[in-house]
Amino acid sequence: MSEQTASFKPTLGLLDSTMIVAGSMIGSGIFIVSADITRNVGSAGWLIAVWVITGLMTLMAALSYGELSAMFPKAGGQYVYLKEAFNPLAGFLYGWSFFTVIQTATIAAVGVAFSKFAAYIFPAVSEKNILLDLGFIQISAAQVVAILLIALLTYINSKGIKNGTIIQTVFTSTKILALFGLIVFGFLMAKHSFWDENWQTGLTAMQDLGAKDANNLLQPTAWKPVSGYILVGAIAAAMVGSIFSSDAWNNVTFIAGEVKNPQRNIGLALFLGTLIVTVIYVAANFMYLNVLPLNEIAFGDRANDRIAVVASTQIFGSSGTVVIAILIMISTFGCNNGLILAGARVYNAMAIDKLFFKRAAVLNKYAVPEYALWAQFVMASILCLSGKYGDLLDMIAFVVVLFYAITIIGIFKLRKTRPDAVRPYKAFAYPVMPALYIVLALVFCVFLIIFKPVYAGIGLGIVLLGIPVYYLSIGRQKKNS
Repeated sequence: MSEQTASFKPTLGLLDSTMIVAGSMIGSGIFIVSADITRNVGSAGWLIAVWVITGLMTLMAALSYGELSAMFPKAGGQYVYLKEAFNPLAGFLYGWSFFTVIQTATIAAVGVAFSKFAAYIFPAVSEKNILLDLGFIQISAAQVVAILLIALLTYINSKGIKNGTIIQTVFTSTKILALFGLIVFGFLMAKHSFWDENWQTGLTAMQDLGAKDANNLLQPTAWKPVSGYILVGAIAAAMVGSIFSSDAWNNVTFIAGEVKNPQRNIGLALFLGTLIVTVIYVAANFMYLNVLPLNEIAFGDRANDRIAVVASTQIFGSSGTVVIAILIMISTFGCNNGLILAGARVYNAMAIDKLFFKRAAVLNKYAVPEYALWAQFVMASILCLSGKYGDLLDMIAFVVVLFYAITIIGIFKLRKTRPDAVRPYKAFAYPVMPALYIVLALVFCVFLIIFKPVYAGIGLGIVLLGIPVYYLSIGRQKKNS
């Protein structure tokens, strides 16, 4: 590894930045999670409402982050915002959570999703193909393929950011066009429309009683109406999937040092990227409601929740499985490229502050943090092999939304502590919109703790574990100084 004292080079324009936002958001979630959302809320109206609420929250956050990205247009993004608004500990706790679960677990999950859908075309890479059984751990072909995919994209991105952004632009453009095509075909070519039937459920929230069959799989028994406190809890539980699917929109802030005119382009890319994805996600769920009955959306592929596969076979017949498999492979490949490209910049910023591995602070001859990229690869690979990425994703929703809320609180704090700071862009509809996001985010977190205490609790525990790690790092710094 050739070490240089190079600095980040601003080479990315508005299109590149927008593609990083949209491409990092669209992975495998939109093809899967609507099944779980439907099981939680049980009606067409609330299925769409969950996606709309998530989309509006994402847009609110993105429009608020524009102020922070314009104030601090340098690599590190949210880590830098938290450090500047509060203190180094707040920034470290985000960076710690980012490395241990937020970014690396997402990379692992998206990599395994690539393998799972590749298995429709190449059965040998299935997760059922166990290559090594050590008793305490089983390693499947899907896990190995996921790790190889992450390694390939890490290598490509270690050779310069332009390589990664070319991949990002090509694959993101392709999957956006393909998704729009799938949505249009879903309305024009569906064998039968269930639109009227599904919308008879309206906004009457229902929950399935959740019986399990002999294979320990959920099966529909009877739906019961829910309202009030239970309804809010059901919405919070349902939003775990939609928030995971809509996350990573802030990845472009991590590479601010490599964006041309970041004060303008990052805020604009955040808005355009999140708007494009929100429209696609809502439209895709309208398509699901047109081609599948509600019970089949919830339970059509009970073992895997691969709702898009079921929908695609209704549109394209037997070839639908291959069509959707290729689309998801393109989608997850591009998504992981964006996650890998951006994530390493956070560790680089932490290393410069002596809060991460020292070598992660160094840029290679291509002006990218190569060591940080490979450290991220190692952590993501461990999570691939753990087989626990599904559980980790349940924690991600709680942790990321909590940090989004804290970061936006930082806007209010900075307005007081640094009133004269240059703000090329100000948070849209301040203070109403940022405050509304904070309220919605905290309500979501509270109800997630109540209704999914194990996963939310572990997620919070991972964050708090960073406190002793931080003080150990500070102590080691003082000893070495």
